[in-house]
Amino acid sequence: MKRLWKTREKRPLHTSLTLDFLLFNFFLLLLVLVVYIIVSLDVVDFRISDHIVDPDLNVEAHVYVAELEKARGQEGTGVTSNIETQRLEDSGGWLEILNADRSVVSSVGSKKDAINQYTESELFAKLENRSDQPYYYSISPFVAEGEAKYLLLKLPRDLVSIRMNDNQLITNLKHPLPFYILVGIGLLLVLTIVYSYWVAKRIKKPLRVLSLGLTQMIRGNYSTRMSISAEKEFVQIGETFNFMADVIEKTSAEKRYAEESKQRLIVDLSHDLKTPITSIQGYAQALVEGRVGDAERQQRYLGYIHNKSVQVARMIQNMLELLKVDSPDFHMSIKQREIGEFVREIMADTYGEIEQNQFVLHVLVPDEEIYARYDPELLSRVIQNLITNALAYNPRGTALRVELIPQETHVSIEVADTGVGIPQNLWATIFDPFVRGDAARSGTGGTGLGLAIAKRNTEKMGGHLTLSQRGRETTIFTIVIPK
Repeated sequence: MKRLWKTREKRPLHTSLTLDFLLFNFFLLLLVLVVYIIVSLDVVDFRISDHIVDPDLNVEAHVYVAELEKARGQEGTGVTSNIETQRLEDSGGWLEILNADRSVVSSVGSKKDAINQYTESELFAKLENRSDQPYYYSISPFVAEGEAKYLLLKLPRDLVSIRMNDNQLITNLKHPLPFYILVGIGLLLVLTIVYSYWVAKRIKKPLRVLSLGLTQMIRGNYSTRMSISAEKEFVQIGETFNFMADVIEKTSAEKRYAEESKQRLIVDLSHDLKTPITSIQGYAQALVEGRVGDAERQQRYLGYIHNKSVQVARMIQNMLELLKVDSPDFHMSIKQREIGEFVREIMADTYGEIEQNQFVLHVLVPDEEIYARYDPELLSRVIQNLITNALAYNPRGTALRVELIPQETHVSIEVADTGVGIPQNLWATIFDPFVRGDAARSGTGGTGLGLAIAKRNTEKMGGHLTLSQRGRETTIFTIVIPK
């Protein structure tokens, strides 16, 4: 038994439940048998220690009247014992003959009390046969020797059980009482076994669904979902499993996308670095080998080398900035600040570059104070990247609008221009690293990291960056940050 309990967790649930129910039935059967044995011993002891009423004994006084009339005319009182009266005497009872005054004239059997006279009220009270009185009473009138008399039957009260319709019940029983008890126990045992199997099977079904689902998840099939039709607890487990599967599937997809993005990022970075470095190597080799004779060409080649090296350095710097933003150790200082004057200061710093590119600038910032939650360094980089992007890809004379729009729960900053715009086929990937607005990936223009950095910085502050167009404005970048 000890070993059985130690290995119980290794058994199927329906087996454990069935064994538990069988053990319960065993103790229940044992208890019923013990009670039955105790009752049987008690009955045997009762039959041994006391007189038992003859099952054919009549306890109604009028039955004995006929026997007394047959014995009339004999010696003494004319009363003798017969079969019925003998049964009554063997059971501890007797008969008393009362006259009209309710005085005891004579008796049949061994009289066990000293009452020789009954009052009317006393006799009526005795005939109620209450359970606390010592004798059971039954009376019947009869006429003897021309006088009206009464025949009174007395029997020990504890030998008589008064039950309604008892005779009908006894006459319908065809087998002994122990037979019915054993049949009842057998039926109870069968019912309990069937019930235990049904309960075990009902519990096993949802558990099997859960087990199969978890097995699929272990094998990496994160699209597995459960549909359980059972009790509330199993339904909750199924819903929790489905929620967990959703989270794991989403996380796995994001991880897979991040890995693919990382691989693509390395490939793109290698490609973008290769082009300027190859140019630098070509110009430097021409200078080293002395193939550039005049000083003007040498100076021009040196200028090319300088410009390409600056481009490489800027690309590496942008890449470091992009990686730094994604780093868990990156520290931000986000708190609620006034943002109107902040935008004006940024535009003042970039005004010289905007004017040099002959752009038409429109800055729209409300006069009242507007507050929002942001990191000044991150937000400054976002706005500057968007302006630099607009200056790099649009011709001179392009109108540039920078507008601060306060909303109920957030603040929007729109950086819009009327330039060449961004092709629709690039909108879905425009914020990915190394994607530029000039569809063809040439060696000129920006690094392709500006918009990716701007989007990451905005998301770090709890906001988002979107692209749209409206009317004459072909490109509208909207920065949304919470208040």
